[in-house]
Amino acid sequence: MISKGILYILISTASFALVNTLLKLLPGIPVHETVFFRSVITLSLTVWLVRRKQLPFFGNNHFWLLIRGIFGVASLMLFFTTLQKLPMATATTVQYLSQIFTVVIAIFLNGEKVRPIRWLLFSIAFGGVILMEGAQQEPDWYFVGIGALSALFAGIAYNAIIKCKHTDHPYTVVMAFPLIATPITGIWCMFEWVTPQGMEWVYLLLIGLITQLAQVFMTMALHAEKAAVVTPFKYLGSVYALLLGFFFFGEMFPDLSLLGMVIVLLAVIVNALIK
Repeated sequence: MISKGILYILISTASFALVNTLLKLLPGIPVHETVFFRSVITLSLTVWLVRRKQLPFFGNNHFWLLIRGIFGVASLMLFFTTLQKLPMATATTVQYLSQIFTVVIAIFLNGEKVRPIRWLLFSIAFGGVILMEGAQQEPDWYFVGIGALSALFAGIAYNAIIKCKHTDHPYTVVMAFPLIATPITGIWCMFEWVTPQGMEWVYLLLIGLITQLAQVFMTMALHAEKAAVVTPFKYLGSVYALLLGFFFFGEMFPDLSLLGMVIVLLAVIVNALIK
């Protein structure tokens, strides 16, 4: 029977993939502006939920909530920088290092024990991602390094979530991100703003709502299960991206991508079956 942690991370990963699909429908809106709208909506919803459950507004574990917010925002900004400077496939592949960083940091920071078989499955899944993505040109190694730093920061943010497992409700942990992201991106929007038109308002609203769902379930997954168990399932984001690109945007992918998809699926399924 599938564990709650795995179920939560599957919902979260699928939700983030849907958010990325909606972002693809907003080519004329600057990235920082989409992050601002997403953060404002997430903050509004989370404040309401926190008040409704009568939770401490700024949580209990203030240090790790602050770390979660700061490194989460830094990671996102660096990732978007690599998206602007590198081919999409290269930037995305480098970002998947965050799953490995999460587990490595969890060993030292949260005392997790990782069986050797899980390291093998991590390597296999990441190899599958590389096959699926397949960079189209020689990357700029400076921005590859920026992408790796983004992945490292994401790993730190995920471990901060784990640190709050026994101290804070998932709603409070989720709110730590928009509390920091909203003012930063809001100031940025003051200097560079593009007014959304027509359906773009709807897409931005959906991005905010679905992101809220994705972040809550990601937090619940990291609270319900060990990082080494749930983080490999984030590799499924590449599978979702390929399928969504095929069905909604008519994007085709080569045989190696199909092989990579199968490898990723097999690796995460075996990881789920390991007790």
